[in-house]
Amino acid sequence: MTGVLQRFGSVQTGAAWLDEAGEDDVLVRQSRAVGLPAVAPDIFGLAVRVRLAEDRHGDLLFASTGLGRLSRFTLTASRSPYRRPLTTLLPYRTAAGPVVLAAVHVDERTVDLRCAVLAGPWRTFGQLRLDTDSPTTASDAPISFDPLLHTLPGLENYGWVRQLREPSYFTARRSRS
Repeated sequence: MTGVLQRFGSVQTGAAWLDEAGEDDVLVRQSRAVGLPAVAPDIFGLAVRVRLAEDRHGDLLFASTGLGRLSRFTLTASRSPYRRPLTTLLPYRTAAGPVVLAAVHVDERTVDLRCAVLAGPWRTFGQLRLDTDSPTTASDAPISFDPLLHTLPGLENYGWVRQLREPSYFTARRSRS
């Protein structure tokens, strides 16, 4: 599905994309990680592709967690994708230090976006408005989100994060080619 991400320019992390006000067109995919039947709790995911200038894009991946100092780094299951917050689990390197991003559903079409320096307090930096009625690609078209290859301005992956994630993303890239 498509959407619009509005950044408020209200935080100071040293990451240009987080700190500057702006509006971005996005492509969004919501998913169930384990793929259990709908009545069973599952870990939910939210993938966001932000269109950047010059035919580039940046990808963000969120998974259902908590928002506490430790629970922001812990996967949690839920029966609904709208009842649990989601975080990036692993931090991005910024001038302010390690930053974790969070997505908190206000309702089925609105998601508040927050950031925190590691285990610090959450600060709202934007809002995602989803257009759930108009997908931009055919339902069978493959869409591959890769936050290692497609980063947003100022959000760098730590070397240890890259080493942790690279084997699974490498395997996924190979399976698609």
